[in-house]
Amino acid sequence: MQNLSPETLALLRRHNMLQSLVRAEILGKTVETIDLTTEQRDQVWNNFKAANKLDNTELFETYLKNNGLKENDLRWQVELPARVQIYSQKHFQHKAEARFLARKEQLDQVVYSLLRVQDGYLARELYLRISGGEANFADLAANYSQGPEAKTKGIVGPVPMTQAHPALSERLRTSQPGQLLQPFQIDKWWLVVRLERYEAAQFDDNTRQRMAQELFQEWLSEELLGKIRNLD
Repeated sequence: MQNLSPETLALLRRHNMLQSLVRAEILGKTVETIDLTTEQRDQVWNNFKAANKLDNTELFETYLKNNGLKENDLRWQVELPARVQIYSQKHFQHKAEARFLARKEQLDQVVYSLLRVQDGYLARELYLRISGGEANFADLAANYSQGPEAKTKGIVGPVPMTQAHPALSERLRTSQPGQLLQPFQIDKWWLVVRLERYEAAQFDDNTRQRMAQELFQEWLSEELLGKIRNLD
């Protein structure tokens, strides 16, 4: 990248392409030494062709031409995610559990029923109807709730616990599955909420891979920032 002329750098900056190019260059050089087995290469290649319906040579050649690619360039692009995954596991897996523990609150998920209205008296009435068994939550949410959850009969989730408003998140965190919360106010809304289930994040193989890749992406962003600054 140091060999780019000032004119080329200016053009890349003008079209907001400089960071993308530098990032791709760093990424490529980082994982180019990662070797895939023949089985891994065949699997990702066959998956790509199936996903893009490249069933014969003619369709494949047309795809290359339309995208301005040579076959070896396309194979590199197709294999890149697998290379990144292997590199991430090799170099960042040892930090994955610490990353998980730091992010666990964001990874935990909940499913809850939500009914919101702007009238506190109406919220109280609906709460009493649900708690007294006169009506079910889903029907009242569909008919009365004034948010997008009305379309799902009040069901929200599974979503990260932290996605909810902090006041709602705190109440969900201290509730038990099936517990119906008395109406409470957040901003202009009165909420009736019932926790359906809590899904605590587990540090399994999939999570370990995800945490390792997050750490790799953070490292890549730091490398990118350093390279961009050196181009100025």
